[in-house]
Amino acid sequence: MRRSPMSRRCVFAVLLVSAQLFGAVCGYAGQTTDAATASQITSGPQITSGPMRQVGRVTGFPLPRYVSIKSVRARMRVGPSTDYAIRWVYEAKGLPIEIIEEYGNWRQVRDSDGTTGWMSAVLLSGDRTGLVAPWRSTKDKMISLRNDPSPKAEVVAELQPRVRLNIRNCDSHWCEVSVQGDGTSGYIRQELVWGVYRDEIIGDHRL
Repeated sequence: MRRSPMSRRCVFAVLLVSAQLFGAVCGYAGQTTDAATASQITSGPQITSGPMRQVGRVTGFPLPRYVSIKSVRARMRVGPSTDYAIRWVYEAKGLPIEIIEEYGNWRQVRDSDGTTGWMSAVLLSGDRTGLVAPWRSTKDKMISLRNDPSPKAEVVAELQPRVRLNIRNCDSHWCEVSVQGDGTSGYIRQELVWGVYRDEIIGDHRL
């Protein structure tokens, strides 16, 4: 199978807690020339909240829903089979991703940039993670991580967009989180996290 040149993209995240700590999330993207011709992937169902959300035909879990990548290397394909070409390769264990459809052992997913494709369910985990405001520019004002769920609480860290978080709990206003790779914990406004819906309450984990 012939493979076109792969391009590399890295997103650097800065966490300021006493000193600066640097981390990187890197992935490779490439289109393979495959014997199977994949049709264009259509967008997933409209995101809604509450009882109007759909459920997966395989698992019965809500659609759409957020999960995370549990594999060190996860391939996103243009269709639900290894016969289909690879769209992206993610080298970012713990990265949040959104499931928008199910087909057998495959899940149609969407990342924080809006890219859609299919991943094997074995590459995904029900552990909830998030990204700090990936829609913001790194030139924007950094986002405060606080020691209590209040805008007046003490700031324990200032986070740049796309810093990865482990989500512990969310109450639809604030999320209790810890920074991946660092462990610094605190509270962040739920609306500033990609990987959890604005009205979602989190206390359990599922795939």
